[in-house]
Amino acid sequence: MKAFNNLTDFSNEEIQALIELAVRLDSNPEPEALKGKVLSLLFLSPSLRTLASFQAAMTRLGGGSFVISPEMSIHGIESRPGIVMDGAAAEHIREAVPVIASYGDAIGIRAFAERKNIEADMQENEFSALTDLIDTPYINMESAMNHPCQNLADWKTMDDLNVPSNGGKFVLSWAYHPLALPLAVPASTLHMAAKRGMDVTVLRPEGFELPAALMEKANTIAAATGGSIKETDQRAEAMEDAHIIYAKSWSSTRHYGDKLNDQKLREQHLDWCVDEPWFENARNDCRFMHCLPVRRGVVVADNILDGPRSVVIAEARNRMLAQMAVLHQMLGNQK
Repeated sequence: MKAFNNLTDFSNEEIQALIELAVRLDSNPEPEALKGKVLSLLFLSPSLRTLASFQAAMTRLGGGSFVISPEMSIHGIESRPGIVMDGAAAEHIREAVPVIASYGDAIGIRAFAERKNIEADMQENEFSALTDLIDTPYINMESAMNHPCQNLADWKTMDDLNVPSNGGKFVLSWAYHPLALPLAVPASTLHMAAKRGMDVTVLRPEGFELPAALMEKANTIAAATGGSIKETDQRAEAMEDAHIIYAKSWSSTRHYGDKLNDQKLREQHLDWCVDEPWFENARNDCRFMHCLPVRRGVVVADNILDGPRSVVIAEARNRMLAQMAVLHQMLGNQK
């Protein structure tokens, strides 16, 4: 495996093999599988679970890792193209990335969308510019529109819960958040659930529709896997017989890059906080999922997050296990 960039790049059989490997590595550890291997971790965006889970995964497999972020550089790192570097930053990302990559056997890169131009973000221009600088295997630790490690962990989480693929009902719900957040998790989660063959409903208020190109891709995937895709602002309809509700906030696509109008629109929907009444039409065993971090009392009520519906802690642990499988596949067979 030379790249783990987008879960839809892999067949369902390949995804299932990774999940089976994750299960095996959990029950039968291989503490020397990656002995002598080094993973470079470049964080151009902040992280808790991604950072900790990758470091833990490498340690459990016998390898090592190191972390670089702009805040850690004593020189400061410039990322803008075509800039005359006569300011504070003494190093440019075009030199920094290939150097960082050269110190490891693979590199993980995390770089959020700029959220100024939705077309540019959907083309993954920023992330592609970084990966074009390297020739080592790489892992997407979250980009403008992709978060494959979260997607693989979520797929495993649903397998662990025995949630059916075909016939399983998955609700991807917008939730209120005081900030305009990226589209990476909702976009890639939509495609993950479609690839799994589930009946997916995107539940969101007006103005927060997912981009048409993302929905078209989801429909194409679902047609091939036996799933279905629909979008609605009707909560009761969306939640009927749901197996999973996956809550996540995202920027208004109507006001993308326009913070003021985005804020005005989202503040009309303070009631989009997942609570027990949301589950009135759902299955009794409907589970709540979220990638974390999550704002209590804003995105979801405490009683849901602390109650039996929530699987967010197991979901977060699956990040480490899923990444162990990816790293094992990427680096374990190299001589």
